[in-house]
Amino acid sequence: MKSFSLTFVFILVFMGNLSHAADNEEINYLLSYLSDSGCTFIRNGDEHQAQEAREHLEMKYNHAKGRIKTAEDFIDKIASKSSLSRRQYEVRCADVQLSSKQWLDEALAFHRASIEKQKQKD
Repeated sequence: MKSFSLTFVFILVFMGNLSHAADNEEINYLLSYLSDSGCTFIRNGDEHQAQEAREHLEMKYNHAKGRIKTAEDFIDKIASKSSLSRRQYEVRCADVQLSSKQWLDEALAFHRASIEKQKQKD
């Protein structure tokens, strides 16, 4: 019985680590998506280039990493609004301006669909 319990605990820890690794991969994808986008990130009314915005969000993420479990947490708690002013972040690409939440939610959905499509091919 003891070996069963230890095996079960190992499986739970291992599966939890896999889940966390997948979430980290998705967060890294979102950060790369932002920095590679060439879009303008609007934070507290000020415009920032994509790479500068990525650096800001990475800094916020590194401070709050213990509370961020999923890519959705990252979007909702880090990348959607200012933690000081509570103002919503926005992203402008060409002539289209969206909330950063909507923009990142769409990017995450596209990323997940791409991964699922690739899994179906394999």
